[in-house]
Amino acid sequence: MSLNGINERIAKTCEQFGRDVADVQLIAVSKVQPNARVADVLAQGHRLYGENKVQEAVGKWPDFRDEFADVNVHLIGPLQTNKARQAMELFDAIHSVDRPKLAGTLARLAQEVGACPDLFVQVNTGEEPQKAGVLPSDADAFVAEARALDLPVKGLMCIPPVDEEPALHFALLRKIAERNGLAGLSMGMSSDFETAIQLGATHIRVGSAIFGERDYS
Repeated sequence: MSLNGINERIAKTCEQFGRDVADVQLIAVSKVQPNARVADVLAQGHRLYGENKVQEAVGKWPDFRDEFADVNVHLIGPLQTNKARQAMELFDAIHSVDRPKLAGTLARLAQEVGACPDLFVQVNTGEEPQKAGVLPSDADAFVAEARALDLPVKGLMCIPPVDEEPALHFALLRKIAERNGLAGLSMGMSSDFETAIQLGATHIRVGSAIFGERDYS
């Protein structure tokens, strides 16, 4: 697969399900990818990327931004509160707001600097104990709490359990978003993004299908 191939699949899926392709943003997940591969995708014109770790992004994106000023980088992995200031300076959006302490830290920093990235609340739709995210039953209250802190909550994010039908989780996330008046739905990855688009995804996260397999060694 390639960037063009993924974009073609997005366009075909949007046409099939009556979605406007302009309403679906492709986040090219560049975590653990060599800079040469990222530079190649940048050269093809793609400008929206996702990283899992603050530290890796710090070592990668400032230099790329010197060359590509219009690039957008989103944090899609967990965020420790002690990395929150760095994250706010580096990322255009954070998809993993998942606990009151983090929300409070982001609100304090936003007051200090006078700005804040777009925020997505991560919902643990599968209620998996090892996974980050607020429980579905707590999501409404947490969204209200974040809004009360004047945080720019734009939507919700989820990562379905690997052994369950993702459509059920995407539908649940959409239901929670709708009742909270949130337009953003960050859901769907390489194996299930067409299903996510069908169910309303506004941001899909695709990595190895664009860049090639990651080498973690």
